[in-house]
Amino acid sequence: MKRLSEERTKLVFEKLANYIGDNVKFLIDRPDGTYCFREKKDRVYYVSEKILALANTVAPENLMSVGSCIGKFTKTGKFRLHITALHYLAPYAQHKIWVKSSAEQQFLYGNHVNKAGLGRITENTTKYQGVVVYSMNDLPLGFGVAAKGTAECKLADPMAVIAFHQADIGEYIRSEDTLL
Repeated sequence: MKRLSEERTKLVFEKLANYIGDNVKFLIDRPDGTYCFREKKDRVYYVSEKILALANTVAPENLMSVGSCIGKFTKTGKFRLHITALHYLAPYAQHKIWVKSSAEQQFLYGNHVNKAGLGRITENTTKYQGVVVYSMNDLPLGFGVAAKGTAECKLADPMAVIAFHQADIGEYIRSEDTLL
């Protein structure tokens, strides 16, 4: 597993900052130790430095992965977050959307969040801001990009898209062959 280049590190941190803002620093310096990002075959892994030190004793060709895969780089060079990053994004999310129970299933099937399914939205959410989508019971369901700001949501049509779908916990079942 190799270190991320400066350019790729910048792309990863920009993507994470879109969802959790300045809280990215809490992903690196945690109470249980220092964590880092490593890359293998265009996939980015989030791993403890203690575990990484142990993994260095294994030959690179015998090591499939270490840590949690938080995303991958596309062939065009963009960074895309995987649903496996939700566990790390949700506690630090600055902008959140809660969906009604009637809209949960639609979101988990990969559809966007409509105004009719919107329960609540964090104040001061701007257009194209990264948001974490929650159920009304505060269970993180996935993440997306706000299609409308908080002010625009109040005046929107019931069928208007409020948040574009990026990833959801239903992907574990829908894409279990390709998530590895």
